[in-house]
Amino acid sequence: MNEVKNYQVADFSSIPSQPCPCGETKRAFLDDPEQTATIHIVTISEKSRMHYHKKITEIYNVLEGNGILEIDHDKIKLKKGTFVLMKPGCRHRAIGNLTFINVPIPAFDINDEWFD
Repeated sequence: MNEVKNYQVADFSSIPSQPCPCGETKRAFLDDPEQTATIHIVTISEKSRMHYHKKITEIYNVLEGNGILEIDHDKIKLKKGTFVLMKPGCRHRAIGNLTFINVPIPAFDINDEWFD
């Protein structure tokens, strides 16, 4: 009998980086059948692009570095310990030397990245 576990574990040291509008990301829990949420570790690049999502709410938690979040015509200073919640339709782009955790809810969907 193959028991289905009610939890998942992610080892970010074994997850490969991939490009994203912000720079580089490592994404975990993409294969969760319920698509509850995913978690990403994101490193910002100089070429980050303004974007938004139509369905996803995102929560950023800055792990290290300093920078600016351009968000719906505002600019917010980012530093270690800053959290930001962005609802669907919120246009955003991070700038600076930053690494953060991103929690998309529901789970991240590559088809829900939009650019003006």
